[in-house]
Amino acid sequence: MMNILVTLNANYLPPLKVLLHSLFCNNKDESFSIYLLYSDIPDQDIKALEQYIISKGHRFTPIFVDSKWFQDAPVFRHYTSEMYYRLAAYQFLPEDVDRILYLDPDIVCINPITDFYWTDFENCLFVAAEHEHSAKMARAINKLRLRTPNAKGYFNTGVLLMNMASIRKEVNIEEIYQFIEKNKLKLVLPDQDVLNALYWDKIKPADSLKYNYDARYYELSKLIPKRKHSIDWIRRNTVLIHYCGKDKPWHKQYKNELKCFYDQYKE
Repeated sequence: MMNILVTLNANYLPPLKVLLHSLFCNNKDESFSIYLLYSDIPDQDIKALEQYIISKGHRFTPIFVDSKWFQDAPVFRHYTSEMYYRLAAYQFLPEDVDRILYLDPDIVCINPITDFYWTDFENCLFVAAEHEHSAKMARAINKLRLRTPNAKGYFNTGVLLMNMASIRKEVNIEEIYQFIEKNKLKLVLPDQDVLNALYWDKIKPADSLKYNYDARYYELSKLIPKRKHSIDWIRRNTVLIHYCGKDKPWHKQYKNELKCFYDQYKE
């Protein structure tokens, strides 16, 4: 059974259902145990989500988190306080969960995730991908800003394979709190900054084009002569498409061609 973690508020329930539907459709031989960390979702919505997941033959474990856990942490733009819950997941998840895959709700799965889910951690706490097209230009700035001169990159937290057995031993929630308090005025992508600052040497890199394809990159790649990342290439090779940024495929004005994958599973 594969463990999947999501952390969100009620506003992200519709795209979450699209994500789950895409997971279930493209991993028909797998069983999933879905864990939801939340603070602000009505009971009737939790029950409806549970009925949907169970009807598809999978398990669902909702876990209420008191909003006081990160009440003083910075939240801005389209981010919510629930983004921090993945960093403290070891505090809430059952002890028998030894690995879990965190996914942002603005993601769709278009191919099987089995190979990625069972990636060898090689003594790392996390497996994550760097969006090189955007992070590469700011890499030097991020290393200076976060004081991580030897970091391998700046990793996106939207897809995060978590080694829970080791995280319980090595991650300290007080250290996270202290970092946020000390640096709250410098945090740009808050939870992502925390992960890259505190655990930069405990992250195993993954292929972003396969496991965390930034939909914004597809539009940029149109400017590249003889680009290889066509819709067909993505359909054959990519596992997880991530609709990063404030513009989302469920917005009417969204124009990105990769919206076709979101619409497929929305229907």
